[in-house]
Amino acid sequence: MDVPVDTTAPAASAAGAVPRRPKPLRMLWITAAWGACFVVIQWGLRDAPLLWYAALRALVAGAALLALGAIQHRPSPRGARGWGLITVLGLVNVTLAFATMFAGVAGGATGTAAVLANAQPLLILLPAWWLYGEALSPRTAAALLVGFAGLVLVAVPGGGGGGAILSLLSAVAVTAGTLLSRRLRGLDLVTATGWHLLIGGVALVIVAAAVEGAPVIAWTPRFVLSLAFLALVGTAATTVAWFAEARRSRLDTLTTWTFLTPVLGIALAAVLLGERPGGWTAAGLLAVLVAMWITLRPPRRTTTPAPATGPTDGGSAQDPGPGTSRSRQMATAPVLPTEGEP
Repeated sequence: MDVPVDTTAPAASAAGAVPRRPKPLRMLWITAAWGACFVVIQWGLRDAPLLWYAALRALVAGAALLALGAIQHRPSPRGARGWGLITVLGLVNVTLAFATMFAGVAGGATGTAAVLANAQPLLILLPAWWLYGEALSPRTAAALLVGFAGLVLVAVPGGGGGGAILSLLSAVAVTAGTLLSRRLRGLDLVTATGWHLLIGGVALVIVAAAVEGAPVIAWTPRFVLSLAFLALVGTAATTVAWFAEARRSRLDTLTTWTFLTPVLGIALAAVLLGERPGGWTAAGLLAVLVAMWITLRPPRRTTTPAPATGPTDGGSAQDPGPGTSRSRQMATAPVLPTEGEP
C-alpha cells in the first residue's frame, strides 16, 4: 500500500509550487477501495442500523490513525485555528458525508449510489478556481459536460428519489471536505485525519442515538470483516492518501480519478449483489470514462527550435553578437513543468 511519506508538507497552491499530477498507482488503489466500500456497506447494513454503522466506521478509523500517530510520535494539532478546522472538517467530511452516503446506499441501488456519491469531479471545479485559482481549461469544461451527462444517464433509470438525493448530498459534503483539506498545511496529516474522523464519529454517535436509539448490532463474522475493511482500508488509509494528494495536485485532475469508483462499484454490485445495469447505465458509464480520459490526458507540448549560436556575419563563435546573448539566456533557462506534470 502506497503510504505518503511527507505528511506535513504545505499544499502546492499555498507554497507557490507547480501542482503535480496525482500518483497513478496510489489513485488506483484509493478508487478501488472506495468502489468496494459501496458493496461492503450493503453487506454490513444487514447486521447493523445505518447511522450506528457509519459512526463505527469513523470511530474505528480515527482510533487506528491516532494509535499509529502515537506509535510514530507524530505531533498533535495545536492552536484554535487547527482544532477549529479539524472540527469543521469532521462534521462535514465525516458526519454529514457518511450519514448521507450510507442512507443513499440503503435508499437505492448500490451502483446508482456509487455514481452519484462520486460527483465530486463535477462539483469541485468552480470552487477550486475561486478558492485556489485553478483556472478551468476548455478541455476540462468539455469533460465537465460529458461527465454530467453520464451521471444523468446513470441516475435517471434508477428513478432518482431519496437515495439519489442523499448520494448527491454526500458528494457535496465530500467535495467540501477535499477543499477544506487544503487548509491543513502545517498539521501532520495522520493525526489531523485521525482527529477529524474521531470528532465526526462522535457527532454521528449523538445523531444515531437520537434517531435510531440504542444500537442493535449482530456481531457476525460478516459484519466484523465489513467494518474492518470499511474503517481501516476504505477510510483510514485512503483518507490520509487522498488528503496528501490534495495538497500536491490540481483538484480537477485529482478528483477526476474518482470517476473510476462507481465503475468498480457497479461491477462489484453486479457480480456480488446481482444488480444488473441497464443500457442507459452502460451508456452513462461510457460517458464518465470518456470524461475521465479527457481530463487526465496530458496536455500537448509545443516546442520551438533553439536559435543558432554559431558564427554569423556580424560575429564569431568566440565573440557572439549582442543578439545572441539573450538567445543563449533563453536556451539555458530552466524549463518549468507544464500544468499537472511531476
